[in-house]
Amino acid sequence: MKLARSFLIVAVLAVAMPASADIIVLDFEGIGDVSPVGNFYNGGGGTNYGIQFSDATLAVIDADAGGSGNIANEPSPDTTMFFLDANNAILNYAAGFDTGFSFFYSSSTAATVTVYDGLNATGNVLGTLDLAAQFNTNCGGDPSGGFCNWSPVGVLFAGIAMSIDFGGTANQTTFDDITFGTDRPGNPTAVPEPATLLTVGAGLVALRRRFGRKRA
Repeated sequence: MKLARSFLIVAVLAVAMPASADIIVLDFEGIGDVSPVGNFYNGGGGTNYGIQFSDATLAVIDADAGGSGNIANEPSPDTTMFFLDANNAILNYAAGFDTGFSFFYSSSTAATVTVYDGLNATGNVLGTLDLAAQFNTNCGGDPSGGFCNWSPVGVLFAGIAMSIDFGGTANQTTFDDITFGTDRPGNPTAVPEPATLLTVGAGLVALRRRFGRKRA
């Protein structure tokens, strides 16, 4: 009976907490200030996911952390990413990914980010993400950076994506926690939201009552 109870509890937890094995988050930590991102995630120093950024992609570190970035309140301190050239703002993921794509951004201009099923922003459009100009609104906490308001955006899609076009965001938009496999950016191993915890708790209570009745 003890073994069965343990198995059922694990089953409840598995249902309440979706799998995140295929979710990848790029936080750009470990890249130098105003240094190329390039192949950092393609065997160039970071985790090798086979993800390549175009040449005009740079990392920037918050000035409060000793860098030159005019940023604050970044979702995963202290490094974010931006593009210098709107015509050369591509991310290639040769192995492909499915389900969704998301990130946090802070922008001084409206723009659109597009997901494609071919490399180098070719093939079919699988999804688009519209960015608003919101970089300095409703800021709090760390007021020392101009780009201080961060918004999460994401899109779900069908098919296999292989590239992202960030065109139109050059030097006016910065990105953090670029996330593959979900429309919700950030760390997939973070503490579950209260609603999820309530679901798990309710399941455990139900199991306890069930086995209590059987023993009676």
